[in-house]
Amino acid sequence: MSIVETLTTWVGREDSPLGWLALAGSAVIEYVFPPFPGDVVTVLAASLVVAASWSWFGVLSALMVGSVIGAAITFEVGVWWARRRAARGGKRSAGLDRLITGFEKHGAVYLMLNRFVPGVRSAFFVAAGLAGMSRRAVYVYGALSSLLWNLALMGAGLALGANYDRLERLVTTYTTVAIAVVVGVVVVWFVVGRVRRHRAS
Repeated sequence: MSIVETLTTWVGREDSPLGWLALAGSAVIEYVFPPFPGDVVTVLAASLVVAASWSWFGVLSALMVGSVIGAAITFEVGVWWARRRAARGGKRSAGLDRLITGFEKHGAVYLMLNRFVPGVRSAFFVAAGLAGMSRRAVYVYGALSSLLWNLALMGAGLALGANYDRLERLVTTYTTVAIAVVVGVVVVWFVVGRVRRHRAS
């Protein structure tokens, strides 16, 4: 049985602590191991609010706790990375310099958007750590982003009722489109950077 199947099995048991632990754990794992489809578990929980009369507040709380813990872990990775690079003389690549500069200027906006960008959510917090953002700001903006995203998913779950399959397809489509957009942006960002360096040389 895969980890996703195990978690979804646990999520189906609200009467057991494993249900709440699975929700929080899936949110943590998604930040630490980005390929993990945490939204699939979130969608299941959203549908169970209607189908199995789960506690709406309990589901949201478990997801929020997991999201904050996951964001904190990846942020501290960025802080550690920044210290390590500083100890080695502060040498950075041009691309990394641009990323850090962007977070120094617009970090709050990026962190507010992070939860709506699947696949690379953890990278936002690593970059925030590299840019030296304050922990308070990172946790506040990260939590707000997570709250808005989870409310959106749970709202969709309430609107579609117990139709888990339809809700899952909706989220999967959104994820696919969002990842395609992110890849496109990264490619453009890389090409523009190369062109600028070529012109400057």
